Amino acid sequence: MAQLTVQLVAKDHAVWSGPAKVVSAPAADGEIGILPGHAPILSVLNAGQVRITDVANNKFEFVITGGFLSVDADAVTVVADKVEQNSPAGA
Repeated sequence: MAQLTVQLVAKDHAVWSGPAKVVSAPAADGEIGILPGHAPILSVLNAGQVRITDVANNKFEFVITGGFLSVDADAVTVVADKVEQNSPAGA
């Protein structure tokens, strides 16, 4: 099964990293969803929620104040100005 390698970092520390099935983020042009096999992209992010579903179907939600997202060869890097973790989705 294909998967993404995800890193979510704030300006000064790592927040979350690991294998995932899907990542969604608030891109400047609207919500963007990333699945394995996504084309390379570099996007500015607005304030909003980054959602990650890991390979065990655990869902994580983070509130960011802006930043950027990079995708290349199933590696997703989200660099945010400020990050706060929401309670787990569905909790």
